[in-house]
Amino acid sequence: MKTIAIVGRTNVGKSTLFNKLCHKKLAIVHDRPGVTRDRKEAEAIIGKTPVRLIDTAGLENLTSLAKAMWQQTQLAIAEADFIFAVVDGRSEISALDRQLAKDLHKTGKPVFLIVNKCETQNQTVNDFYQLGLGEPFPISAEHNLGIKELLATVEPLCKQKDSNEEKTSATRPLKLAIVGRPNVGKSTLINHFLQQERLLTGPEAGVTRDAITIPWTWQGKPILLTDTAGLRKYGKIDDELERICGYGTKNAIDFAEVVVLVLDATQPMERQDLAIASTVLQEGRALVIACNKWDIIKNRTETLKEIKEKMQTSLQQVKGIPVVPISGKSGLNLDLLLKNIFNVYELWNKRIPTHKLNTFLDEIKQAHPTPLARNGKRVPMKYMTQVNTRPPTFVIFTSNPDSLPDSYMRYISNGLRKTFGMEGVPIRIHLRKRENPYENKQQKPERKRKP
Repeated sequence: MKTIAIVGRTNVGKSTLFNKLCHKKLAIVHDRPGVTRDRKEAEAIIGKTPVRLIDTAGLENLTSLAKAMWQQTQLAIAEADFIFAVVDGRSEISALDRQLAKDLHKTGKPVFLIVNKCETQNQTVNDFYQLGLGEPFPISAEHNLGIKELLATVEPLCKQKDSNEEKTSATRPLKLAIVGRPNVGKSTLINHFLQQERLLTGPEAGVTRDAITIPWTWQGKPILLTDTAGLRKYGKIDDELERICGYGTKNAIDFAEVVVLVLDATQPMERQDLAIASTVLQEGRALVIACNKWDIIKNRTETLKEIKEKMQTSLQQVKGIPVVPISGKSGLNLDLLLKNIFNVYELWNKRIPTHKLNTFLDEIKQAHPTPLARNGKRVPMKYMTQVNTRPPTFVIFTSNPDSLPDSYMRYISNGLRKTFGMEGVPIRIHLRKRENPYENKQQKPERKRKP
């Protein structure tokens, strides 16, 4: 599969083009320059050929953060088979455009010069020939103009196969999202997993904006790692861009299978942490808690006890969620964290045979009979079966589902966890009314006996 890097200075429309080629709104698009910081990857189809696209941060004057962003862009250029160099058709050629063109010349890779924001036919692109990147392609990514002509030129290059093309793994990767408040060390943790500075990090909060998904393998097991923007309370968010970033994080939770909630061990379990954990569980995702910055904690026993007690009281719907003290910076306990991730993933996919469930149902009814209904009789629970996994979902058939209180349902849920070793994953139990085959049947008229 060929790789295409989309590069250019800030606010020329790289992310708009990236989204258009992917046919999805994957990258955040905003009028503010410099929204994209990390490089974002996705698969797209050009003609009938799949390609890997990389959206990159815009080139700007090199502050400390901009230098790190430019290093990420250089890595994308090094990985790419060919490059889309995007410039703004509404403005003159800038010094940054010239510098980028000079750097791209040195790579020796095929470069397609894309002049974006050409919405009108009378716009001329002749001035851009002086960049020395070949024939300019006038397009409007926002209005889908000129893209078909661009892709028709690119498609033959995409079809060329590499002799050393890697075979893709047949094993489906685990989808893992890393979430938490701003500045708790999510990107640092992923960089340590990958053993490279793949994601931007810094002391300031909110460095990560887009949800960035990266394929990775741990001990032969494929994983799709997703780094996310930090989530603050919505009431404290005044900035529209931060609000958009928060939506990206919530989408990452929706598409994940296991979610790691990263806490700052120096400020453990604030209200926002509990709110994020509750959102993950409500979506039915498996959850693991990672207490980061553990290497600088002195009173470790008390800190861990405090975290577990807060979880016990605040997240009563799911008991036994794994809590792993780690350090994303030093690598402390990262293998232990990954083992817990795969353990809860296995439980999240667990299926229990129906006969074992009904034996369990009989035992809990004997230990604690169902409550009395309005008619003075105990609510009957006839039958139990598992209808789904991811998360484990069960159905109990009863003729009077409205008479079973929440307290008794929690009793069943806790019994399931204890009996079948399902601690730490969300469980869903639905009550379904069992139809009475004799109800609403018309009685046959009595036969009159002959005298």
